[in-house]
Amino acid sequence: LANRRMLVERFGHALAASAANGQCGAVLMLDLDHFKTLNETRGHERGDALLRLVAARLRACVGQDDLLARHGDDEFVVVLAGTHATLEQARTQARAVGERILGALRAPFRIEGGLHHATISAGAAVFLGQEEAVDELLRQADMAMHQAKAAGRDTLRFYDPRIQTQVQARASLERDLRGALELGQFELRYQAQVRGGRITGAEALVRWRHPGGNTVSPAEFIPLAEETGLIMALGDWVLRSACAQLVLWARQPRLAELSLAVNISPRQFAQSDFVAQVLAAIAGSGANPRRLELEVTEGLLLQDVEDTIAKMIQLKAYGLDFSLDDFGTGYSSLAYLKRLPLDQLKIDQSFVRDVLVDPNDAAIARTVVALGNSLGLRVIAEGVETEAQRVFLKRHGCDAWQGYLLSPPVPAPDFEALVRRGVSFP
Repeated sequence: LANRRMLVERFGHALAASAANGQCGAVLMLDLDHFKTLNETRGHERGDALLRLVAARLRACVGQDDLLARHGDDEFVVVLAGTHATLEQARTQARAVGERILGALRAPFRIEGGLHHATISAGAAVFLGQEEAVDELLRQADMAMHQAKAAGRDTLRFYDPRIQTQVQARASLERDLRGALELGQFELRYQAQVRGGRITGAEALVRWRHPGGNTVSPAEFIPLAEETGLIMALGDWVLRSACAQLVLWARQPRLAELSLAVNISPRQFAQSDFVAQVLAAIAGSGANPRRLELEVTEGLLLQDVEDTIAKMIQLKAYGLDFSLDDFGTGYSSLAYLKRLPLDQLKIDQSFVRDVLVDPNDAAIARTVVALGNSLGLRVIAEGVETEAQRVFLKRHGCDAWQGYLLSPPVPAPDFEALVRRGVSFP
């Protein structure tokens, strides 16, 4: 097949011809799904054999005037000659060729006497003339191909300019996020937690003071931090800042008995030195570990359960508590739940929100309370916004809660003032 150098040269000629005759064409980026797994499990020789067989099938799917090239280890490119009067016609042809390729590759391959099943993800972009350069069109097809992989693989997607906008916005946000960590643009807010009618602690929630003056939602930057690995540095900062806050509260009689909950991401928890990081944050600040509560999510149950339990037991030996956050929204298994050394279950706000109008949400809330009681665990509800919700929860055995009914997450001075006012609930 044509290599990358020949691809760029002949694709450039195709664009020049398209400009001269006003005809539209298309380019497809094709990537074998899970090719790395074949190489690792059956060897590179079998991987090379598969590539040769794939190339033969691809050649049978394209016309004599079309260009077929190998773009990378397991990537191929098809340039469909510009022979269509409109971009829509070029798009229609690209879809037909793409679907033909997908179908051709679904049939099993015979490699060294055995059968191997392979699929391909395809991305396409259409062109007219030289408005877009070769590299730009290849990049567009590549972005569309990654959209096909995200959609479940073994499918075709066309380039959409909105994808590029989203990618550029994400790249910009990632740059800003890295800068925020270096420049100290994050701060903690505290949402009061009520138990037995009085404030007994708070949940520490990170907020980003973006230099542009815009408020970046945690729902936007936390997942990005997870994807990029920045969650480790951000999580460590949150943990150390929370410990420092506990030390400040310990010096004030009205605040000394408060507990503070800190959210721990599955990726942060999975680090081999996570226990050491937590203990270093406690030792470095002088915080009382019995006032610190780590909130973990059900995502931990998808990882090494034995490792998770071992880390939790080590930290509990120092007095820390563990709360299972967003309970009921993820992957909880009762078999795992009874083994985890938890202290508390948290009823997710998605159930609390409609607890008065949705019988299913009400049943789930009651069940979580009953489950917590049977396992000897405390139960707390988040997202309580109305007095009626609070009364419902208390009537069914849950008198611990947090939410806008009392206060949104606020800076430390505002939270401390709230505690000093002695707010109480019957």
